[in-house]
Amino acid sequence: MLLRLFSYAYWAVIGITCPIFFVGAVLVWLVTLPFDRRKVVLHMYSCAWALFYVTLNPIWRLDVRGREHLPWRGPAVIVANHASLIDILVLFGLLRPFKWVSKAENFKIPFVGWNMTLNGYVPLVRGDRASVIDMLATCSRLLQCGNPVLFFPEGTRSKDGRLRPFKDGAFELAIQHGVPLIPVAVDGTAQALPKHGMVLEEHVRATVQILEPMDPADYADVAALREATRERIATALGQH
Repeated sequence: MLLRLFSYAYWAVIGITCPIFFVGAVLVWLVTLPFDRRKVVLHMYSCAWALFYVTLNPIWRLDVRGREHLPWRGPAVIVANHASLIDILVLFGLLRPFKWVSKAENFKIPFVGWNMTLNGYVPLVRGDRASVIDMLATCSRLLQCGNPVLFFPEGTRSKDGRLRPFKDGAFELAIQHGVPLIPVAVDGTAQALPKHGMVLEEHVRATVQILEPMDPADYADVAALREATRERIATALGQH
């Protein structure tokens, strides 16, 4: 019962503070618009916004390892496994510039979704071929402009924390543009907040491990790169 009450209070705090943070995001966007075309400052503000909620929660701990593998400048394709809504919060802990690929419904969420639009993140309608084509074209432009792009290659959250098969899009882009592919293993978030639950679990330690970049030129084709990436993430998660 206490945990349920705590969960309600935690979500209430998020609901109350999101409008305040969004006003700050609009101000950052306006001030930096003339000189920050990649919106790096706004993205870093968004990282602080997300990490505020992680730090605020006394039963969550976040450990991010391997930031040295992520560039501050230059294009890259970042791929991470996806087990919980909390993944979005903890991946802002990468504290590096990147653009998300996220389902289009998220952009309609008041304040949070509006901030995603301000940041120039990339919407995707799952199962819609035209939307996939548009998403890949947008990501190509972002990579050409020097922006890393982050994908959840499973396409949706895992129901049980086990890795699902990966889709090809992120790996096609990495090969097409000849940019590093950086795997990220996210562990512990499925226990923090299950796919269809809103009651927080007790004493969760989430770990985000950034693995060494992979050179697409070292792999014969999209399938080889995709499966090698999945194997690296699976090994990091202990799901080999």
